[in-house]
Amino acid sequence: MSSARLLVSAAHKSSGKTTLSVGLCAALRAQGLQVQPFKKGPDYIDPMWLAQAAGRDCYNLDPYLSSGDEIKAAFAQHAAGTDISLVEGNKGLHDGVALDGSNSNAALAHLLGLPVLLVIDARGMTRGIAPLILGFQAFDRRICIAGVVLNQVGGSRHEAKLRAVIEHYTDVPVLGALAHEPALGMNERHLGLTPSIELDDAAQRISRLGRRVAEQVDLARVIELAGEAEPMPALPRDARRSVAASGPKVRIGIARDKAFGFYYAEDLAALRAAGAELLPIDTLHDARLPALDGLFIGGGFPEVFMDELQANASLRADIAAAIDAGLPTYAECGGLMYLARSLQWQGRSCRMVGAIPADVSMHAKPVGRGYMRLAPTAEHPWPASTAAGPVLAHEFHHSSLDNLPPGQRFAYRVERGHGIDGQHDGLLHRNLLASYAHLRDAGGSDWPARFVAFVRKQGASRGLATMAARPPSELAVAG
Repeated sequence: MSSARLLVSAAHKSSGKTTLSVGLCAALRAQGLQVQPFKKGPDYIDPMWLAQAAGRDCYNLDPYLSSGDEIKAAFAQHAAGTDISLVEGNKGLHDGVALDGSNSNAALAHLLGLPVLLVIDARGMTRGIAPLILGFQAFDRRICIAGVVLNQVGGSRHEAKLRAVIEHYTDVPVLGALAHEPALGMNERHLGLTPSIELDDAAQRISRLGRRVAEQVDLARVIELAGEAEPMPALPRDARRSVAASGPKVRIGIARDKAFGFYYAEDLAALRAAGAELLPIDTLHDARLPALDGLFIGGGFPEVFMDELQANASLRADIAAAIDAGLPTYAECGGLMYLARSLQWQGRSCRMVGAIPADVSMHAKPVGRGYMRLAPTAEHPWPASTAAGPVLAHEFHHSSLDNLPPGQRFAYRVERGHGIDGQHDGLLHRNLLASYAHLRDAGGSDWPARFVAFVRKQGASRGLATMAARPPSELAVAG
């Protein structure tokens, strides 16, 4: 494993970490280096951009959902055989849920021995940048601030003043200065950046960003500083990944298109390792549901594509009929919204699948946001062992599920977070579990293996890959 590694962090959120991280991945890859990207914390969108820029899957490192040993093992496993590993932080360097900073970016840097490349939004700053840098150095001396990159620099004179101040008052090298260039900014909306899968020109944007970073950042010095990290000890791979799947393969459809793309690479690998063959489903264009043993609809932005989703009535009807017939289905957040009866946003309403007897309303402010702690109920169709403890997850949704009839069954009691109604999450219908919670195959969760086992068990009673293979005439029509 290459020991060259670094953390791209910042003084506060929206400083330009993702812009620099994506640009660095693209620029270093253009030099022929194998770059392994990582993202700290719960996030689906930034990893899409990082993965496309680096040409490799991006993996999440989350101290809330994973133990320190698990993070070190995952980092070592995915960094193996690459030239440099780049971890993009979330929010500011010392921000995190815990008061003691134990799940902050700085704590992750300490755990993995990551030199820190600090991005500073320099708009409106000159001499004041010095105490900012000195404060970050003094606050936690275990952390190596290896260099800074100035962002949103107002011109050559502004850059010269900033460099002179930093050189005079600190010993931190300036490794680059990105000029204020709105065209290079990454568009944001209600849940963060626009996902790269929605943009037809994402590859061109990444390439342009890589060229700008190569021009304005000292890549040789970045590589040198990353290479100065102490070698990491060899760590064993996660034992779960080496256990062969027991039982026959199962065919699990997975919604992967512009509307649904929120999946963790580790979770997809865990599903395959457990014996799932993942079949991509395009909810916008596929007219019919193929023969499946199970279905997984992750998060995304169904509200942005609700007209197209409504227009694909034949697929909606197939999904509704298959779920009513007992097809094992798992849906998270955007998937839950798609399976509801209707979706309302910006004064308009569109028909959705209708497998869930409720309506979804979008709101201007988040309804549920942050980490969750869930207690499985006796109704959970594929629960963990009772010794596993609470289920840790995260949520980030601007929608609510309205008009649910009384007597609904739920898979979880919410101990922290909001979920569906502040008390429950994981709505159940036949073999469907739909929740606002996003799970991860981490911290002992092993939800992919449990879901695959449930799919296999259900399929054993009826013959695998038959649930959705019935003639269209036998399928109920929805919406």
